[in-house]
Order: sequence, then structure tokens, then C-alpha cells
Amino acid sequence: MAQQRALPQSKETLLQSYNKRLKDDIKSIMDNFTEIIKTAKIEEETQVSRATQGEQDNYEMHVRAANIVRAGESLMKLVSDLKQFLILNDFPSVNEAIDQRNQQLRALQEECDRKLITLRDEVSIDLYELEEEYYSSSSSLCEANDLPLCEAYWRLDPDTDSADCLSAPLLASPEPGTGSLQVAASAHSHTGGSGPAEHT
Repeated sequence: MAQQRALPQSKETLLQSYNKRLKDDIKSIMDNFTEIIKTAKIEEETQVSRATQGEQDNYEMHVRAANIVRAGESLMKLVSDLKQFLILNDFPSVNEAIDQRNQQLRALQEECDRKLITLRDEVSIDLYELEEEYYSSSSSLCEANDLPLCEAYWRLDPDTDSADCLSAPLLASPEPGTGSLQVAASAHSHTGGSGPAEHT
């Protein structure tokens, strides 16, 4: 708890006036209420008639009731003044409330920062895994495209006959020159029969 500091002379005088107003209003309420109770007492016969006495008592009760109401309103005004004085002059309490609010906001900021860091790490891990998967699939496709035609065909269809695999690229795409044509011609001559026919 903060130590109470000495108030300036003006504030001390103001607090003393508040205390005096409080005591005066409470005393006024008690005195007027007591007099109203005394007025309700039935007195013995006097020189004043009962009707006149009744009117006088009625008027006195109205006045004292108005005094009680005035004292009550003064007390309510005093409460409002005390609240205003407390708000404007209680700097330690105001500073303490500001510090507490700052601590709450700092704790909320730290919690948000931790959640953002965790989210960033998770997104980075997922993005790294996706990049690895993408680049690995791209590299495998590039390697398959760089292979020779026969080897690529063999990898795509492992059940294909090896002879068909070897003959397909040679027949489909002959290169300029005599090497591939000679191989194809020799293969045709071997499969066509025993050789050229003799001329007579």
C-alpha cells in the first residue's frame, strides 16, 4: 500500500469543509426527524384551539420534512464532490490503475507474440515439406526426360519384350548415315530366305 503523503493546504481545507458539511447535514436530518416525532404527540388542552394547533403542527411537519430532503440532497452532492476530488487528486491510485492496465496489455501482447511465432514455425515447416515434395517430383520428371528413348520406354513398360524395345527406336527414328540402314537391311535379309535367286 502506498504511503500517504501530506496534502497541500488548499486540499486539507477542502477536506475539512467536506467533513463539516457531512456533520451538519446528518445533524439537520436527526434534529428535524426528532421534532416531527415530537409533533405527533397529543398534548393537553391549551389556549389555542385544536384546529389551530393541528394546522400549526401540519405546517411545521412540512417544513421539517423539507429540511430533511434538503439535507439529503446536500449529502448526495457531497458524495459527488468527494468522488470528483478522489478522481482528480488521488494520483497514486490513478497511477496504480494505469500500471495494472499496462501489465494486462503487456501480458496480452506477449501471448499474441507467442501464438504468432508458433504459427510462423508451423507454416515454415509445412512450406519446407511442400517445397521438398515439389522439387523432388520435378527432378524425377526431368531425369526421366533425359534418359535415352529405349531406357525410358523400358522404365515405363517393364513387361515389353527387349527385342521390341531395341528395334522400335531404330526403325522409328533412323539417323542420317548408313549404320542404322545397314543393320535394318541385314536383319531383313536374314529373315527373308536363303539369299538372292540365281540367274541362268
